[in-house]
Amino acid sequence: MDGATRDVIVSAEHVSGFFVDEEDETEVVFRGVHQMGVTRKSEEGLLEVRDHRQEKIGEYYAGRVVRNDAAAEQSGNVVIGVPFRVFSNRCEVPQADEIWRRWASGVPLEPGEWSLRSVSYVEAWLHVVQNSWFSSWRAAACLGVDGTARLDGAQFSTRAGFYCALGEAVNGPGGYFGSNLDALVDCLRSSDAEQRLKRLEWRDFVQSERALGDGFMKTVAEIMREYSVDLVKR
Repeated sequence: MDGATRDVIVSAEHVSGFFVDEEDETEVVFRGVHQMGVTRKSEEGLLEVRDHRQEKIGEYYAGRVVRNDAAAEQSGNVVIGVPFRVFSNRCEVPQADEIWRRWASGVPLEPGEWSLRSVSYVEAWLHVVQNSWFSSWRAAACLGVDGTARLDGAQFSTRAGFYCALGEAVNGPGGYFGSNLDALVDCLRSSDAEQRLKRLEWRDFVQSERALGDGFMKTVAEIMREYSVDLVKR
């Protein structure tokens, strides 16, 4: 999509070369093309991730993009693959590609499905959670009347896992509630009074202390106390 005009440049099923380990000179290729739009160079390209209902669930700023029509892949007279040169930004979280496809599938997310995967996958899951939450303009908290979240310390062993688990505990599978300590503060500070987090029941707290470190855990506890969250250690 052209970020300035909102015109569709290309709409496709899949994209390769955008979610990469590091920036290089390879092209980004859109495959399973549904629609071809404007052909001009775009200085403000946006990559939108849409689900099976064609609702936006994620967004990336790509910057300057140029379509390479000469290298387009065709089946008969039908264009099935379109390469682009992306001169500005791509996503250096390669496993995000797999996770976005999972999120877009329409199959409901399962609680804790991220926790059974590798450390890099959990970090990529948190990246997708954060991107989707802000791309969809959702509020910081969507809790029930009692404002209680329940966290299972046996579910995670890294800080990325902690934020995945906390977001899920507060907002359900795929939910976001911070990706670092500053973001956690922002979520607590910006929550509506009626929906704010009031009580966090943390099972296997000692296990989390061993995994995440005493200093980190003390800081989390101090933040919770500052925003009047009752932290219950189990």
